[in-house]
Amino acid sequence: MEGGGASSCDIWIQVNEGLRGRRSISRASIINFLDAMVDEGVLSYRETTGKGGHRRIYSAKLNEARFKEHVATLFVGNLLRDFPEETRKALKELPNGMGGRQG
Repeated sequence: MEGGGASSCDIWIQVNEGLRGRRSISRASIINFLDAMVDEGVLSYRETTGKGGHRRIYSAKLNEARFKEHVATLFVGNLLRDFPEETRKALKELPNGMGGRQG
């Protein structure tokens, strides 16, 4: 998805070429994933029209550093939601971490 972005078809081709025939992923699964990433705020899209009708061109909404921060925030947030006591204890035990001991 460099530059101007990529269509679901472009991404589907890249994913399945990368799998080298070991398995395949349906185009519907790719579209569902891309739309979920739009809903999550990770990707954006613009609609274009062409042969065959409307299509979305997806592009990154976050740079690499912001994406990593987003994933870490979601991960820790889910841990805090599902295992609050254990997560807080683990965070306190991290060196230089989260209000805990200095290592």
